[in-house]
Amino acid sequence: MEGKIVKALSGFYYVRTANKALYECKAKGAFRNENITPLVGDDVVFDVISEFERTGNITQLKPRKNSLIRPAVANVDQAMVVFAVRTPNPNLSTLDRFLVLMQKQNIETIIVFNKKDLAKGDDIKNLKKTYKDAGCKVFFIAAGRDKPGLLFLKQKLKNKITVMAGPSGVGKSTLLNTLAYGARQEETAQVGAISSKIGRGKHTTRHNEIYDLGKGIKIVDTPGFTSLLVGEEDYTKEELYTAFPEFSPYIGQCKFKDCSHIKAKDCAIEKAVAEGKIPQSRYNSYKSIYEELKSKKKY
Repeated sequence: MEGKIVKALSGFYYVRTANKALYECKAKGAFRNENITPLVGDDVVFDVISEFERTGNITQLKPRKNSLIRPAVANVDQAMVVFAVRTPNPNLSTLDRFLVLMQKQNIETIIVFNKKDLAKGDDIKNLKKTYKDAGCKVFFIAAGRDKPGLLFLKQKLKNKITVMAGPSGVGKSTLLNTLAYGARQEETAQVGAISSKIGRGKHTTRHNEIYDLGKGIKIVDTPGFTSLLVGEEDYTKEELYTAFPEFSPYIGQCKFKDCSHIKAKDCAIEKAVAEGKIPQSRYNSYKSIYEELKSKKKY
């Protein structure tokens, strides 16, 4: 039989078939021998062990269109990273690292700033300015309250498998629950089941799982993160600038062809930062990741 892994937990893979049946499967030993790990989102072939108990063994992984390590998922159409405008304040360095990793995979990313009702002063204006040229669609919402904002977000999520990530405490669970209610308000039993799992904001995700919310909205909920490392397997320091779309208008304008864009003479990127054309926080993220890549020891 064939299906898609919708949840991975404690060595078990839960595979949903086209007719919505769910099987609890183990992966065959050959995967371990070949150092292959099935991921949530993988399309698989499996043998049924017990039809009554809905158990099976995964025997084959179908080719992936993409795969991510952080978070560990496969075959996604886009990513959605969720931060709060305030409480907690957004860690822009962590957000930028997530964007860099998604850029490497050519995965379109949606940035959602939740809790917009807690914004003060120029919070929203400054965040809009920071990410307007970063190659992402940015939404400001108040999950559970902001119907117009959520309506636009749902349109962006429709008919896509979206991996959702973000740090703890930003309202990911509340957002997921709100999307579930909005997509399936006519199916109260399903909404109740999702609400119970999510815990209305009190839930802490410890595994990856695909939630089918109906109306074409499928969300891969992933554990929260506090930091993300960008390694040489992702970028060399010389190509890191390609992960920052707002740099592109100035590439080729530096005095030196191999410009690092850090304390360099007549650097067009540094000049653009000084003139406010590139946000300082984005440039700081570039410098931080660049220095980490530079310090990596090669053996």
